[in-house]
Amino acid sequence: MAAITAADVNKLRTMTGAGMMDCKKALTEANGDFEAARDILRKQGQKIADKRSENTTSEGLVLAAVSEDGTNGKLIALACETEPVAKVEDFKNLAQQILATAVKTNAASKEELLAAAQEDGRSLQEHITDLMGKIGEKLDVVAYENVTAERVASYIHSDNKKGVLVALKNVGGADVASVGRDVAMQIVAMKPVALDKDGVDAATIEREIEIGKDQARAEGKPEAMLEKIAQGKLNKFYKENTLLNQEFVKDNSVTISQLLDKTQKGLTISDFKRVAIVG
Repeated sequence: MAAITAADVNKLRTMTGAGMMDCKKALTEANGDFEAARDILRKQGQKIADKRSENTTSEGLVLAAVSEDGTNGKLIALACETEPVAKVEDFKNLAQQILATAVKTNAASKEELLAAAQEDGRSLQEHITDLMGKIGEKLDVVAYENVTAERVASYIHSDNKKGVLVALKNVGGADVASVGRDVAMQIVAMKPVALDKDGVDAATIEREIEIGKDQARAEGKPEAMLEKIAQGKLNKFYKENTLLNQEFVKDNSVTISQLLDKTQKGLTISDFKRVAIVG
């Protein structure tokens, strides 16, 4: 049995970031073999990941990055189980590593992002699993968005758990930074379900019509009037829940569509992505 010194434990801790006792235990089990000890620690992280796979991740960080030319934005959400973990430096560093990897690789999907090789040749997912072993909680990239447009605006809410990317179209020569941020803030606050009524899925439309009919029926309206009343309520739903038709929260005399057009004739939004870490 190899003698495990404090220097050995400290060396493994520096290599892996794992706790002192975990490092000592791994080195003892590996009979002083550092590579074998690292594998033991990695397996420990995987065991925790498997054991806690069904746990709820209701805390974490949302981060965004927009390219220097303003035409691309990345948005990531790294979730954990408890608020204290979200404040740990290692967790915050991992979130930044995930965002940096997204920027570097321009990954098209979350799966591609998690598979991306890091400087040590291992995947991003392996790094996440390693930190699970160290922290003892489930960690999960719950969202990844990659948006390209004429101009992309971003906003991260003050709680760092909600974020938005907005794709602006027909920018022309206008400075749209301010209006882009305002619209992104609107999306965080008002949670639109779609860009306009054409983007609302059929199941939602059907549900809203049925709700409208049920409400009208409960109010004693004639059966022959229910469809017309439900359509009126559906139009109200579009106004309140589709971004371009929503009233601007800072000035309810204009809709988002009108706000954009006032900033630059023809300016509009081609897409938006909203992510949030929720319980």
